[in-house]
Amino acid sequence: MESILIECVQNSLRHFMHRNAIFMCERLCAEFPSETNMQLLAGCYLQNQQAYAAYHVLKGMAQSRYLFALSCFQMGLLNEAETALCPPNEPAAEVPNGAAGHYLLGLIYRYTDRRNSSIQHFNQALLLDPLLWAAYEELCILGAAEEAAAVFGEASSLCIQKQHLYQGTQSQTFEAATGDQNVVFARNIVSDDISPRQSRHTHSNNLREISGNYNGAAATQNIGGGSTNMSFYSTPSPMATQLSGVVPPPVCRNFQQNGNNASVAGADSSSRSTVNSTIQAPRRKFVDEGKLRKISGRLFSDSVPRRNSRLSGESTGNTNSNVSAASGNGTNNTSKYYGSSKLSSMTLRSMTSRKAQSWATEAYGEGVRYDISDDSRLNMTSSYPSGDARPLEQEGPTTSASGVNVSSTSILSGAAEILALFRILGEGYRLSCLYRCQDALDVYNKLPHKHYQTGWVLSQIGRAYFEMVDYLEADNAFGLARLASPYSLEGMDMYSTVLYHLKEDMKLSYLAQELVSTDRLASQSWCAMGNCYSLQKDHETALKNFQRAVQLNPRFAYGHTLCGHEYVALEDFENGIKSYQSALRVDARHYNAWYGLGMIYLRQEKFEFSEHHFRMALRINPHSSVIMSYLGTALHALKKNEEALEVMELAIIADKKNPLPMYQKANILVSMESFNAALGVLEELKEHAPRESSVYALMGRIYKRRNMYDKAMLHFGVALDLKPSATDVATIKAAIEKLHVPDEMEDEL
Repeated sequence: MESILIECVQNSLRHFMHRNAIFMCERLCAEFPSETNMQLLAGCYLQNQQAYAAYHVLKGMAQSRYLFALSCFQMGLLNEAETALCPPNEPAAEVPNGAAGHYLLGLIYRYTDRRNSSIQHFNQALLLDPLLWAAYEELCILGAAEEAAAVFGEASSLCIQKQHLYQGTQSQTFEAATGDQNVVFARNIVSDDISPRQSRHTHSNNLREISGNYNGAAATQNIGGGSTNMSFYSTPSPMATQLSGVVPPPVCRNFQQNGNNASVAGADSSSRSTVNSTIQAPRRKFVDEGKLRKISGRLFSDSVPRRNSRLSGESTGNTNSNVSAASGNGTNNTSKYYGSSKLSSMTLRSMTSRKAQSWATEAYGEGVRYDISDDSRLNMTSSYPSGDARPLEQEGPTTSASGVNVSSTSILSGAAEILALFRILGEGYRLSCLYRCQDALDVYNKLPHKHYQTGWVLSQIGRAYFEMVDYLEADNAFGLARLASPYSLEGMDMYSTVLYHLKEDMKLSYLAQELVSTDRLASQSWCAMGNCYSLQKDHETALKNFQRAVQLNPRFAYGHTLCGHEYVALEDFENGIKSYQSALRVDARHYNAWYGLGMIYLRQEKFEFSEHHFRMALRINPHSSVIMSYLGTALHALKKNEEALEVMELAIIADKKNPLPMYQKANILVSMESFNAALGVLEELKEHAPRESSVYALMGRIYKRRNMYDKAMLHFGVALDLKPSATDVATIKAAIEKLHVPDEMEDEL
């Protein structure tokens, strides 16, 4: 009866019938109330986006640390999640579930403002699983990522190969030792919190002990007994996520159903941060919906062999359900050789060939030799005597953990290909997060055409142009991203802001309606709607839409910043400051919020505060001409004219298309009574902005100061003809009325 109920639960999950799976699993737990079955029930709840239910089922289970921590994380109970992963009464306890556990712990530390600890655990996650792109992405966002060439280098290749070869051996052993597959599938859930150290002491002749070798992601094994590649914790969704918000990790990774089509390009799924699934999953209730779909499910440690077996062009065998069910877990082996927290990333990445040889010997015994050659390819050869002497590459195929027969050569080529792709994607993303946007664009141009034309890459290119204030190119890039992935919301918040700056009200309105109809519970949809109303000067309605976006995703830093902008437009500076500070609590490197605070203090004439916040923004984004311009303005207000001129010169060099720093430079020169120099700057500015009324108005003021009234009147008239704002019109008319009044008398008046 137990095995029949387990099979029914698995079949329901395989067909996304989550309510039926929960009902049947409740019957299973009532009839057979074991911890294993309770964990299976918790997994069903997590599949159905009911983290609160999983939380209550798992609470108090000593062997369910990772799943319990994941449930707590999704509910926002970060302290409980941290306690589950790192029990305070067990300081020597290992973080469960290998790389996934370290990644989750890194997110917890990040959201509790412990940056250094967060960076440490993200790095550790990458050491255990070099293909955990989400961890590298977080390091980039924190501004602490190493160069992609160092992260995805030879040591990563060695790690991937060892995982595959070790798991191939383990899967054969488990296949021979497994009797009842249905029971094994159920027991897989137990393993989600077995530490790498514990898993090395399991024995294959006992079903419960066998399950200990399936580290953590119990859920990622084939749970139906069929030939599908579906993961237990798969959460497919047609929607993608925002770029700027940072939200919880996925419950699992996506799946590509159809065991015979296992050669899906893993590089595509790794390089994108969107989920290209076509099945709508139910809405999450307690968790932000961004990165759960953004991260390609690398939270579970046995996903490495699956991905690389797909990469292999030489996979010859079909998926074997028995092998899949009883396969080993690579994280156990990885933790054995790489899991020590004392090993820094630089130590592993600078590993010598002698060290590689010693680790290879430890892993596979005498006779196996690793040679790291100059072409960055890892060659494995055998040094056995003549009768057995043949390279490992020429041996028969190895059965991977996913049940696909792959040769050592295919592992080598697959690892090399995906790491080469990651080096380009990772370096481009790292440079983009450092706001070296032109360098990032140059790196993305090195991508193969099939990857360059994906929605994720095109949205990153659009983001780079957006930061460079090249809105026309950004519009083009985001438009191509929409064509490539019309179901994706990646970067659509920025796209709506691009259209706002271009004053494309029709395109912005269409985009907002399209996004809301696609996913009305996504923050990007309401962000676009808010920008649409803001463009129409309806700031109160725009603010309500931005607040809705923040309500849906409290960790959406850009949404908090847009709320601040609307408060400033409504001259509610107090709430504007609170919104910008909320954005900085989510992401301390969100320079837009620092800039917004600087603008508020500048308008309030708190020039020292303004200077401080502009400098903080400039430290994060040192290439922004706009920030430099306003920093120069604050310095000018503080009577630091020489320093202000230096900053304005840097701003002009940074972006020659931006007229603001040239205009502010002319203003500073006027205050220093360098009229000829100021006129020279304004004459040059007229070439770049011939229809800017403020330029002619300032020239009129200069000619008036020089008692050249005819020229002053001419330029004041041109300024009025260019239809300036109502405030500027009043100022210009007042200047015309006082044209023949000396400056000294004008000051007295």
